[in-house]
Amino acid sequence: MTRSLVDDVTTGAAPGSAPPVEPGIGPSPGRGPELRRVLRFFLRRPGLLASVLVVVLVVLAAFRPGTFTSRDPLDGVPSQNFRSPGGAHWFGTDELGRDLFSRVVHGAQLSLKATLIAVAVAFVVGGLLGLVAGFVGRWVDDVLMRFVDVLLSIPALFLSLALVTALGYGTVKVAVAVGAAGVAGFARVTRAEVLRVRQAVFVEASRSSGSRWYSVLGRHVLPNAAGPVIVLATLDFGASVLAVSSLSFLGYGAPPPAPEWGTLISDGRNYLANAWWLTALPGLAIAATVLATNRIARALDGEWSRQR
Repeated sequence: MTRSLVDDVTTGAAPGSAPPVEPGIGPSPGRGPELRRVLRFFLRRPGLLASVLVVVLVVLAAFRPGTFTSRDPLDGVPSQNFRSPGGAHWFGTDELGRDLFSRVVHGAQLSLKATLIAVAVAFVVGGLLGLVAGFVGRWVDDVLMRFVDVLLSIPALFLSLALVTALGYGTVKVAVAVGAAGVAGFARVTRAEVLRVRQAVFVEASRSSGSRWYSVLGRHVLPNAAGPVIVLATLDFGASVLAVSSLSFLGYGAPPPAPEWGTLISDGRNYLANAWWLTALPGLAIAATVLATNRIARALDGEWSRQR
């Protein structure tokens, strides 16, 4: 009798079968295949990889501007005004000799702060409206959706202008106005997803088993309806950057000399003939951020699911 057969008889296993694995000792499920799948997903999409890098750099500039520049965005040297982009000043200087690169980097903090507030307002308020309308239904759905229809009938920028005129000037007030203009889109998408999930078989089974409405809502409806709403939030991030910059360009944002991106473009338009970089480079920062967030949203909206 061979040693393997003796081991099988001793352990009680069938001859030729694999030896039993004691709990906590055997090999755990590796994450190698999942990591390789993620790496393959990004390597096949260099545009997505570049978009993620742009967003990471913008977020890092917003929260840690000292990582990119040590210059004060408000200090200028009049003798160095209108210097073109070069080694000393990567983005050139403005009419007061202030370093434009440091102003763009520090301006990311104001613009991103306003954008995050705007997306949060639209996400929370619009999501709650759509959730209540889709889950409760009946006359509540009719009343809330007619209110949403009124919001949708007004162009978002016009609605933001009206709200910021009523609220007053300032970064936070601009952010609230932009967020309020985006409530209708979130309400529509959330309601549609809640209606879809509410009619699913597992939700009906949970109700039939006697689950409370809040249990059904928290355990089944919300997790399964959140995906498209998160994708919309990513898309709305780019749109909010444009809206906040547009209102700042019109003079509704933080007062000078605060370096908001829209304000930088507005200040530089008077010098397009001899200092194109004052408008072009802040505009390029806005365009790169918006395009990057849109590319990430497109990846979230179906590409990853199809890859899996």
